[in-house]
Amino acid sequence: MKTTYKIDPAHSSAQFVVRHMMITNVRGGFSGVQGTIEYDPDDPKESRIEVVIDASKINTLDEQRDTHLKSPDFLHVEQHPTITFKSKKVVRTGDGEWKITGDLTIHGVTKEVVLNAEGPTPEGKDPFGNTRIGASASTKIKRSDFGLTWNAALETGGILVGDDLKIELEISAIRSEAVAAA
Repeated sequence: MKTTYKIDPAHSSAQFVVRHMMITNVRGGFSGVQGTIEYDPDDPKESRIEVVIDASKINTLDEQRDTHLKSPDFLHVEQHPTITFKSKKVVRTGDGEWKITGDLTIHGVTKEVVLNAEGPTPEGKDPFGNTRIGASASTKIKRSDFGLTWNAALETGGILVGDDLKIELEISAIRSEAVAAA
């Protein structure tokens, strides 16, 4: 039986890691992650995931950098207010391990990516009577594939911002309804 869950924005996040000045990693994230999970443990290929991230809710713990990341140089949040993921294929690869293939849209550019996912956790009740599950997922992308090409050359050689971007999702979702599988 397929069960529908709504992603809880207050308890879910999307994080990213990118190399800065070819020396260190800078981490950032987005709050307010939303979406829907339709999960069928008996027939995983019928499961569906849709995630919507408010691009303006980026936080790297540096206000000046966050402002730059929201600008046309990077996310251009006025023109592209959301980052989305829509699954196309869900495949179990082990006990609680999945490959979720889907379309990721950043900066108005859509590319197919594969999320390596763990979960979902067994259902549990929260203090308010909601039934919840949790899951984690990650992938690596080239930011240039999504039109995020701004950079600056370093005097010592190399570039200011790396092209490789690691994305990590932590999801808490609340069961909304059970639907008989079609």
